[in-house]
Amino acid sequence: MPTPEPQSSAERELCGLVNGLAQQIADHVRERAITLGLTTAQATALREMTGAMTMRELAERMSCEPSNATFIVDKLEKQGLIERRAHPTDRRAKHLILTPTGCALREQLLQLLVQGSPLAALAPEQQRTLQSLLEQAILRP
Repeated sequence: MPTPEPQSSAERELCGLVNGLAQQIADHVRERAITLGLTTAQATALREMTGAMTMRELAERMSCEPSNATFIVDKLEKQGLIERRAHPTDRRAKHLILTPTGCALREQLLQLLVQGSPLAALAPEQQRTLQSLLEQAILRP
């Protein structure tokens, strides 16, 4: 059996590392979400709600289909954490807005996510370098 090319071996190892980091981050988010009575998906939605946005924008940030984001937002809306309001320029769209309770819970979540984060072992400059490298890999045409 021929040995794999060094490049394919390095790429396989890198993929394994990225996969492992993604799993560690997912586990971390899940553990923190549970402490706040949220699902991982709800925590992810709250984390990504940096301001008013449409369902499509939220779904893109969450890396899911808009129909999945709608299901999650419905739950958050029932909990009084998110409101749907008329979009200022598009009559067909709704803006998602965090309620004051949602803002407070989001702040709590963000504080919890920083504690013990899998990325905490990296210095801020290393985190920026990793972010830049991942963006290059993801956004490459």
